[in-house]
Amino acid sequence: MAPSARLFALLAALLLAAATAIGAYTSHGLEGVLAPRDLAIVATAVQYQFYHGLGLLVVALLADRLDGTAVRVAGGLMFGGALLFCGGIYARHLLALEGAGAVAPIGGSAMIASWLVLAYAAVRAKSLARRASGSAGAPLA
Repeated sequence: MAPSARLFALLAALLLAAATAIGAYTSHGLEGVLAPRDLAIVATAVQYQFYHGLGLLVVALLADRLDGTAVRVAGGLMFGGALLFCGGIYARHLLALEGAGAVAPIGGSAMIASWLVLAYAAVRAKSLARRASGSAGAPLA
């Protein structure tokens, strides 16, 4: 496994562990303390953190199969986006840091971009495989 794949697997595990802890803490420890709207917003952030933690595991698995640069960019965007989006929401709604929520849209945009870059890497892998085989219609291995 490439060093970048190991790094993304580690970061994914950390994101997923943190999402589990934050989700459990907010649903069990803050019910009745936070307003229902704030709990719902934090629950959404936890869901997105889970999705992108799992997505980062996919990036780790694809790191050796797709264009290395594009996959590394996708992984970086996915991790950074999750930190900014989810972290901004957590800071605003759990720590009452009003201005912290301003980074959430940047994080959300980075998460969207990560999936688009991963799609680019997949399309690029297909075209590179066709060129390597010498036939535009050759099946991928």
